[in-house]
Amino acid sequence: MTQQNYANQQAKIQKEIERLNKQAQLLQSKQRKPVISSILRSMKEYGITPEEISAAFGKPGTKTRQAAPSKAPKPTKASGTKKPVAPKYRHPDTSATWTGRGKAPLWIVEAEKNGQTRQQFLI
Repeated sequence: MTQQNYANQQAKIQKEIERLNKQAQLLQSKQRKPVISSILRSMKEYGITPEEISAAFGKPGTKTRQAAPSKAPKPTKASGTKKPVAPKYRHPDTSATWTGRGKAPLWIVEAEKNGQTRQQFLI
């Protein structure tokens, strides 16, 4: 394949990609218009203000979808910011403790096999 032929094919492919991107944007725009109209009708019906919507987007703990989804990873907490959990259970003889999270230690498992309950080990 000659360099000129390759360049021509590459240019055709780029034009096709641009055409398809425009087509996808137009389709998305057509799909979004009725949804936006429905949202506006509902806002008017219930007396919801844009400020209330904005505040709802800013609330922690509510799951919202961003207008332009990105593939960037979500920021995570630094690994050193976890606080230690206070122990919830203590073995009376060895003073071994357990927070009640994760897999139960052997002394709890064996005690439960012998008919004891976890409540007996509560601190």
